[in-house]
Amino acid sequence: MKDLPNDIAFLKKIIHQLLEKNAKLEAEIAELRRRLGLDSTNSHKPPSSNGYKKFANQPAIPKEGKCANCGQKGHKGKILERVAQPDHIEVHLPGQCQCCGRWFQQGNAHAIVQTHQVSDLPAPRLKVTEYQVAQIKCCGILHCGEYPPHVTVLVQYGPNTKAFVSKLSIDHKIQIEQISQLFADMYDYNLNSPTILEILNLGYELAASIEHQLIENMLKKIVINFDETGIRVGGKLRWLHTASTEEQTHIFVHKKRRTETLKSTSSILKDFKGKAVHDCWKPYFAFEEASHFLCSAHLLRELNGLAENDSLWALKMHALLLDLHKTPRLILQGEDDMRARYTR
Repeated sequence: MKDLPNDIAFLKKIIHQLLEKNAKLEAEIAELRRRLGLDSTNSHKPPSSNGYKKFANQPAIPKEGKCANCGQKGHKGKILERVAQPDHIEVHLPGQCQCCGRWFQQGNAHAIVQTHQVSDLPAPRLKVTEYQVAQIKCCGILHCGEYPPHVTVLVQYGPNTKAFVSKLSIDHKIQIEQISQLFADMYDYNLNSPTILEILNLGYELAASIEHQLIENMLKKIVINFDETGIRVGGKLRWLHTASTEEQTHIFVHKKRRTETLKSTSSILKDFKGKAVHDCWKPYFAFEEASHFLCSAHLLRELNGLAENDSLWALKMHALLLDLHKTPRLILQGEDDMRARYTR
């Protein structure tokens, strides 16, 4: 080891340099530990990034009450009830007379003393309807009937089947291969993947006017929530962009996650002039005609992360945001009231 100098001033200089370097390294280590500890509960990271960690499903903004298995307040419950006119009746007679041994038959006079009702699914099967076009000769001319508009080929699936396939895919997020397997298991029909894709494409075309009206309605709203997340399409990474209000949600999938995507014809944000609520993703701020507001849930998660690293102001701000969330707007007295709540 190199001998240390005897000059006290020089030694003090070295000590100060080492202290500064040590402080810098400690700060870097603390930052790395903070990053390693980030997950969906204390940052903007999605739950899919948690890996094998298991967390209780706790929202950033706590919900009132602890009744997890009952309906929401004001929700009218609905249970299975008896019907006045059942579709099918089965009468179960006693077997035989205990005295003479006579076997009872369905034609014997009897009285109904109890009834139970069972609601069940009918045996699943596809109903095949054959459409026949007829000719009638009148005044020496052959007049021919026409097929309904939805009947276009010799053999095809009907509109109810197509609507069911679309619902399974869109509403219930069932994969195409699983839809095909379901039809094979339930109906003994091989509904192949190309046919399912053709049905879904037809549904997309028919829904174009509905989507257009939905976008027009959403652009009239004061507040729209925007978000985006990664999904897999055909084994490749794609981006699902969402815009939602209390009543409606618009989604579109794009290859890219960038400002140009939000400027595409599929995006609502480029035409929106109201209050845009989002997670502070930088490209959102490129649209200056909208007023930008940050999602409270994301802010609370970020504050959780800071609080875990002993940030006192983060704890106070977290408590303030929850307090403001629970306080009716009419009670708040403006910015001064909020500052006073924070400093209490």
